[in-house]
Amino acid sequence: MKLYGYRNGRTLRALWALEEAAVEYQYVEVDIIRGEGQQPAFLQTNLAGKVPVLVDDETVITESAAVCMHLADRYPASALMPEPGSMERSQCYRWISFVLTELDAPLWTIAKHRFALPVERRVPAVIETAAWEFDTAAKILAQTLDGRCYLVGGRLTVADVLAGHTLMWARSARLPALGRELEQYLEGLSSRDALRRAREAVAGRGSNKGPGATANR
Repeated sequence: MKLYGYRNGRTLRALWALEEAAVEYQYVEVDIIRGEGQQPAFLQTNLAGKVPVLVDDETVITESAAVCMHLADRYPASALMPEPGSMERSQCYRWISFVLTELDAPLWTIAKHRFALPVERRVPAVIETAAWEFDTAAKILAQTLDGRCYLVGGRLTVADVLAGHTLMWARSARLPALGRELEQYLEGLSSRDALRRAREAVAGRGSNKGPGATANR
């Protein structure tokens, strides 16, 4: 199994899921900033030129949430997704959707209009509205957690991987403080060994760490 990624962005989600599932994998860095994502060789893997991309035998999975859900279903012993057909499974889908549409999307809007889009396409006035959207959704997440460590079923799922990474992203984007509830939630997630190993892998220190991650840079 091979994961193509970059040290910044959503790659950490996929690495975190790989480590939680205790999967042997190879990590290959694609330097998006230097244009490696637009090279013909990589475009054969993902026409969008984006990472992360997971190659599992002959199956290619793009989009970070899809990668995480694929790993959860491929390795059910990880319990990263509740049992198929269960109410907890439906709740996990619910929170995955919420994170992607209500939390991740406004953060990406902020990033695009700060630096990602061509200068002539940026609209700085959008940033304040997107930050307000994120804050509104974050308060809903906090109220739902109500002191719990995980969103669904009393254990870590893909919903927490996505929510946790998105909250980390919000911190790095210098948005207003997340509040006590979300800070406690994030503190608990940040203490997980799998996340530590994922961070080491994306930083290029992943060989001989965890269940077999190998950094290839």
